[in-house]
Amino acid sequence: MLYFIIYLFLEVLISVNISSSIGGLITFLEIVLSAFVGIAILVNFRKILVENMTAVSYNCIDLEQFQKLNLFTLLGALLFIIPGFLTDIIGALMQFSLFTTILVSRYNMYKGKCKTDFVEDRNITKDSDVIDVEVISDKSTIS
Repeated sequence: MLYFIIYLFLEVLISVNISSSIGGLITFLEIVLSAFVGIAILVNFRKILVENMTAVSYNCIDLEQFQKLNLFTLLGALLFIIPGFLTDIIGALMQFSLFTTILVSRYNMYKGKCKTDFVEDRNITKDSDVIDVEVISDKSTIS
């Protein structure tokens, strides 16, 4: 209950200061636009989920980080839908993967090394005297 009162106090202070600077019409447009952005993020969440599942399959992140990254994306989209400047700022920060990765890595000491199947072998030595060619015969029959 105390955190909600602190949040409400900060939201009112920030919203009054910003809306008095930019005006009522632009404040209304910002509220409507941020709600549409939040809805668009929720609609396109499937693509974000696939990217995070790919990171898990390549062992870039573990399952706990996967859950937290998806939770931050959903929570940020919901904060965009709620009217207010403070919630929009926090929701925007939660959408950036750098910010969420910092938050997730702060509490998780495990950092997976990305192992992809596309490993290049750099120890291959090539002969500089050999020319690769393809021989095409003019005869269609074998003699």
